[in-house]
Amino acid sequence: MSSIDAIALEKRVDALFAKYDRPGSPGAAVGIMRKGEVILAKGYGEASVEHGVPITPRTVFRIASVTKQFTVAAVLMLAREGKLKLDDQPQQYLPDLPALPKPVTIDQMMRNNSGWPDFLELLRLGGSNLDRPGRMDELTGAINRNKHLNFEPGSRFLYSNTNFLLLGLIAEKLSGKPLPEFLKERIFAPLGMISTALTIDPDTVVPGLATAYLENVDGSFRRARQGYPVAGEGGMTSTVEDLLIWANHYRHPVLRPVDLWAELADQKPLSGGVLNPYCRGLARGTLRGLPTIGHGGLWPGYRTEFLRLPDADLDVVVIANLASLDPHRLGRAVAAEALLGDRRLQPAHAIDLAHVERYAGTYVNEAELTLFSLAVKNGEVILTQGGVPMEMIARGDGWLEADRGVFEFALRLPATPDQPIEVDLGAGRIFAFRRLDPRDAVPADIAGTYHSTDTGATWRVDGERIQVSGPHVASTAPWPLKGVAGDVVEIEMSYGWVTITQLARLDRDAQGKPIGLTVSTARIKNMRFAKTA
Repeated sequence: MSSIDAIALEKRVDALFAKYDRPGSPGAAVGIMRKGEVILAKGYGEASVEHGVPITPRTVFRIASVTKQFTVAAVLMLAREGKLKLDDQPQQYLPDLPALPKPVTIDQMMRNNSGWPDFLELLRLGGSNLDRPGRMDELTGAINRNKHLNFEPGSRFLYSNTNFLLLGLIAEKLSGKPLPEFLKERIFAPLGMISTALTIDPDTVVPGLATAYLENVDGSFRRARQGYPVAGEGGMTSTVEDLLIWANHYRHPVLRPVDLWAELADQKPLSGGVLNPYCRGLARGTLRGLPTIGHGGLWPGYRTEFLRLPDADLDVVVIANLASLDPHRLGRAVAAEALLGDRRLQPAHAIDLAHVERYAGTYVNEAELTLFSLAVKNGEVILTQGGVPMEMIARGDGWLEADRGVFEFALRLPATPDQPIEVDLGAGRIFAFRRLDPRDAVPADIAGTYHSTDTGATWRVDGERIQVSGPHVASTAPWPLKGVAGDVVEIEMSYGWVTITQLARLDRDAQGKPIGLTVSTARIKNMRFAKTA
């Protein structure tokens, strides 16, 4: 790239991050590499608002789930050395794990199609959350207590941190070394990633680590609290520079096995024949017609996007220390600017906002225990599901899809607003969702006590709220309860950094008497809470 092109690109990227490039604001570090050459590496905003320390390409951040590809790489290395097989069951190496209703393989765990519930969600159902101080034995205890599967292993994709925490433990067991030490010896040190480490304890002092922030309603900032230990599922600290080194390794491999990148990027169909969007610690997608592969990361106050466009020989890294900054969208905007004029980059598909606005409202499918709201805000189509808002973009075939990393949700509007909306929830599963207008009341006979053996959680329901206790939290603030439709209710869970919702259905016996609740969250499907005496 000529110097004037580089100057123009920098100015266009500066405009994308202008909101954060000021004193007193957290922000992000950005890196762009084309054909192995770094064409931009820059920081915007401050790593420490308190001390006025600017963000640079060498600022250290927690990169959260971008860690997963490194954990998978460790297991793939051990597999190539003959220490395990990818079709082995994890119980073979971690005997404390319970027997599940159907066997799960290590390869299914790598591909996020095991059906194993996310341990963070298991803990959350007991009232715990990421900002509460916790111990590693609580995390593994939640996994070992659970015997529930979300679905038949191999049949669907559903993101679960459980898979990668366990993969890290398997790597430790077979290598005879702590995972941080194994990753340093086998990956970080050989590649020169000197600012990268697996930093499990959130209280560890990390030189150069950016402070994590949340944005208040008035635009001011507060520190994000870090509580749980984080291991193979998301515990790495790193920099933009080091992640560009890792991206370049895909281009010029030096680690063994030399086809490690191909193993990580290997994509396979699910058991029903539909292609799984998740590979092994990496996810595939498209950006305006160009294939992408990469991963995002999210932890309280930290957000990361690691993005590769192999056909364009382009790599983009965006890491933020502000929860309200969206590296997924900004990373794609940066990639589009870097590819300005590339004829392979198709124009973004336009959306008729006035047409979409006719369908604004809340929609439900009671059988699937899924609820979402559709709205047009500030010139964008916004879907809100589980309390999380996300932009919808046009796919070009009449469908709108969620622009939120590896998240399976697309919808197609009907001919008229009085008809159901078609929703694609992945694995070829398309459902009809009806408009919820108005909501029904909470079932009058839902009051009672409910217990889940898979989580150890007990819920005491009084008809308006739920008082929760679990194995590691004696009690938490009550969760408000709202009616949805018939025996389906919505539960709101508020924490210091996020408010999310989940759905539950009141189950009845043949005589209509309440006998339990079936609960579905973002990463747990149809978990049973039995009504107790």
